[in-house]
Amino acid sequence: MSEKVLMKGNEALAEAAIAAGCKHFFGYPITPQNELTAHMSKRLPKIGGTYLQAESEVAAINMVLGASAAGVRAMTSSSSPGISLKSEGLSYLAGSDLPAVIVNVQRAGPGLGGIQPSQADYWQATRAAGHGDFKLLVFAPSTVQEMVDLTGDAFALGDKYRMPAIMLSDGILGQMMEPVVMPKDSIARIPERPWAACGHGDKREHNVINSLYIEPPVLEAVIKARFEKYRLIEEKEQRCEEYLTDDADIVIVAYGASARISRSAVNAARKEGIKAGLIRPITLWPFPTKAIISRIGNAKTFLCVEMSMGQMVDDVRLIVNGKRDVRFFGRTGGMVPTPAEVLGELKKIKGGI
Repeated sequence: MSEKVLMKGNEALAEAAIAAGCKHFFGYPITPQNELTAHMSKRLPKIGGTYLQAESEVAAINMVLGASAAGVRAMTSSSSPGISLKSEGLSYLAGSDLPAVIVNVQRAGPGLGGIQPSQADYWQATRAAGHGDFKLLVFAPSTVQEMVDLTGDAFALGDKYRMPAIMLSDGILGQMMEPVVMPKDSIARIPERPWAACGHGDKREHNVINSLYIEPPVLEAVIKARFEKYRLIEEKEQRCEEYLTDDADIVIVAYGASARISRSAVNAARKEGIKAGLIRPITLWPFPTKAIISRIGNAKTFLCVEMSMGQMVDDVRLIVNGKRDVRFFGRTGGMVPTPAEVLGELKKIKGGI
């Protein structure tokens, strides 16, 4: 068995990206993700990679676009307002069918807000990452080990489907330390990219990376074909973890750090005779609709727990479609819900069932 090492979440994610074959990082400092960029600045020059602190978040994401177009695995990271500045570049990546990994270590907002943890960028990641019709793969780790594991998956699935992937972390996960098993270096397993604009040596035609289509019928056909791919991803790539849901009257839906808190609340509720369970989305897009639907039969109520004023809850309501009660509990502004608070909400619901 591989040896476990104690690592901070941001640094573990950076090291996992290197193990996945990412040798090109472009970023800009912002709290609470700075350890990630600092780790890359130390490591990448030692392995023949590229670390570049860009003049802005806008510049960084467009450098990622250029590197990906040239056929290498590239990555950037930021925190909430920085991701907003990257939104145009994210749309260009998606419109050019380019893979890349973007890390958002969320902070409280809106505006500059505060450096405390938040989950208020769910809508941004799943609905409005940039202009136009497109989707992003969105992963939501809840442990440092999962930050490591899902980083490799984000690169792999981004390559498979030729699209950008977001790692949606937060200030808790990025700053906490846990023991992790790091993957072995896997650079040799990076797939060929026959579409890349990396020189052809007269062995193939020129590749052109493009998101501009002048004729509306042509652009419509391109976008429709892309959405066929998205439908395939929705069918094949939904991920979640279920905990004590088989007989649960109340099913909590929570992701990331909120899911850790909710799991503790579920355990406390079970000790008090409340049949609670947890569905933890691991992919926020594609959202695990199948798991939610499968629990409509036995659950009387779904409770969404988030560090926001309520965003993921909209997706749960759409899936449940009025067949069951869907409630929300959240803290915002950098406030973190406690297991006792979530247990209190479960008791309120139990009293009304």
